[in-house]
Amino acid sequence: MGITFPNLYLRAYFVTVSMLFQIKSYLKFLWSSKNEHAVHSPFVFNLLTKCFYDKKSKPEYSILKKYRKSLLENKNFIEVTDFGAGSKVFKSNTRQIAKIAKTAGISENRAELLFRVVRYFQPETILEIGTSLGLATSALALGNPKAKVITLEGCPNTMSVAKNQSQVQNIQNVDFVNTEFETYFKNLKRDLKTETENFDLIYFDGNHSKKATLAYFDLLLPTVTNDSVWIFDDIHWSLEMEEAWKIIQNHPEVKVTIDTFQWGFVFFRREQEKEHFIIRA
Repeated sequence: MGITFPNLYLRAYFVTVSMLFQIKSYLKFLWSSKNEHAVHSPFVFNLLTKCFYDKKSKPEYSILKKYRKSLLENKNFIEVTDFGAGSKVFKSNTRQIAKIAKTAGISENRAELLFRVVRYFQPETILEIGTSLGLATSALALGNPKAKVITLEGCPNTMSVAKNQSQVQNIQNVDFVNTEFETYFKNLKRDLKTETENFDLIYFDGNHSKKATLAYFDLLLPTVTNDSVWIFDDIHWSLEMEEAWKIIQNHPEVKVTIDTFQWGFVFFRREQEKEHFIIRA
């Protein structure tokens, strides 16, 4: 069944409202954001100067570019199963791989930043919630080839593309898990009763809703170590996501957060004073 005209108008209205919200949020971000010169925390200052603002080219960037180029040239269509908050771009679940990569995938600059974050912290175990076509997955895996990367994806078709593409680029340290996130977390919660499993870095990019984000936060909290790094994507995607971000910031176990507009970084370092930074990255 096609989309009726009233539904098209309704969709256009909500897309417009969403865009206006994000523009307003971005203007507020620009007004409040700082760079490294306004940061007095040595931990955050070093992260910014040695990682965020590192402009040196890396050999791995060429692999990330090849990965992206291959997807952008792929004109095949796949049927996408969307368990998240939906898409603001696509009207149908039948989507062209090239368009998914162009509009829904992580940007080139963000992929390189994600690579640098992993290279900087050298996490041994990484969890990605939301594989999609694997653009971010490749950055996580290349950042530390010795790390174990577990990536979760509910849609079997997009995961199949990501898995095949990773093989083409010879990325070998990724465990692809086709699962609904809730199912995986419930099994993980059960396993945590008998053994401890920790993730040094978690990249949350699977469901941009307040309810799901906070549920994932609570379910994964038992896996945290003092040096864990959590990255939440699209924290200004909607009013609900901004509300979720505020709740996460105020959680007693969270010590340092960094808002880069698109991403929210969370650190649990007990030795740190509780601080929140709004940083242009």
